[in-house]
Amino acid sequence: MSQTPLPRRQSGFTLIEIAIVLVIIGLLLGGILKGQELITQGRIRNVSNDFQSVTAAINLYQDRYRALPGDDPSAATRWTATGSTTTSGSGDGTIGTGTAGSPAYNSTTATDESRLFWQHLRLAGLVGGPTTTGAVGTANPPNAASGITGVQNGAFGINGIVICSNNLPAKIAQAIDTQFDDGIASTGTVRGTTGTTAGTTAPTDNYIDDGANFYVVCKAP
Repeated sequence: MSQTPLPRRQSGFTLIEIAIVLVIIGLLLGGILKGQELITQGRIRNVSNDFQSVTAAINLYQDRYRALPGDDPSAATRWTATGSTTTSGSGDGTIGTGTAGSPAYNSTTATDESRLFWQHLRLAGLVGGPTTTGAVGTANPPNAASGITGVQNGAFGINGIVICSNNLPAKIAQAIDTQFDDGIASTGTVRGTTGTTAGTTAPTDNYIDDGANFYVVCKAP
């Protein structure tokens, strides 16, 4: 006598198994988002520390040598045994080119005072890096956002020497502005705009976090 075959069970996931998978996916996504936020917060702290460190270095240099780094007219005679030639500044109290004009914070000319600024600080032992003459010894230090930090004479309607940092996503740029000032790109002692140019005109737009905008932010020491 033949037996009746049992019905075949359909293969697939149960509701419990699907729920477990969804929970695991949610935990993974949450971990990724949390990790990205931690990275962003770390970059904000690093950029903030850059502004504070450069301000402190300027003050220490002026207290020690009675001159502005980069503009120091006695740099060449002060450091004569560094293994390379030291270039002095003009001594006019501003970050200029040595004769006239005001070079940008991201100048590519090694003899501009905005670049000599870094050589003088390195020779004084106030910031790290090589002290050789030319492109290497005067190079701008990188920031945490794959941009650079630099100085120039005035920017965005802020008078006097300013410290600038570029390639900052809007979230980082606004966080820096909020930490030191009012969080608004066009007002106060911290200002910023998209691109890399820190001109004399005050910005007209605020920070826009659309994932596409990258800012240069400048701050008075």
